[in-house]
Amino acid sequence: MAKFFDCITKELQEFIAAQHLFFVGSAPLSPTGHVNLSPKGLNCFRILSPNQVAYLDLTGSGNETSAHLQENGRITFMFCAFVEPPCILRLYGQGYTVLSSSPEWNSLYSLFPQLPGTRQIIVADIEKVQTSCGFGVPLYEYQGQRQILVNWADKKGEEAVRDYQQQKNMVSIDGLATPLSKLLEL
Repeated sequence: MAKFFDCITKELQEFIAAQHLFFVGSAPLSPTGHVNLSPKGLNCFRILSPNQVAYLDLTGSGNETSAHLQENGRITFMFCAFVEPPCILRLYGQGYTVLSSSPEWNSLYSLFPQLPGTRQIIVADIEKVQTSCGFGVPLYEYQGQRQILVNWADKKGEEAVRDYQQQKNMVSIDGLATPLSKLLEL
């Protein structure tokens, strides 16, 4: 059965720390807009307090979460156990994007691994925490993190990654501008 919490308890923090994968969900306000669900790894999630989290966001083929957050702030994180004991954990909150030009950048960025292709940091204030059984989640064996994205950005170089961001990360698939568009236009 589902249980709700007002914050990320110590036990739930330990559960999060043991996971190699998390999912980020967001959506535009438009009823015809596309809901976005993104898997994330590479040890890029941090708990800042019992009611605040952040993740280091690397350059990708789209930038939906950032566009949605700029429009309405809604964000959900999901962690699920692929080993015993089963558990699904969801964090519901309001988020925002921190760019390298932000006063918050240096203090937050220092919490993460320094990876090529870093695009932004997503921060979320968590309003509700929910656990559920996870009995339907299959068991999987963890083999390791893929390095393809990191290697791609490293090989491409900082300037070429920035060019890629200008081509692919300025607007969501629904036409919403991302905060990155302001930074890259400078």
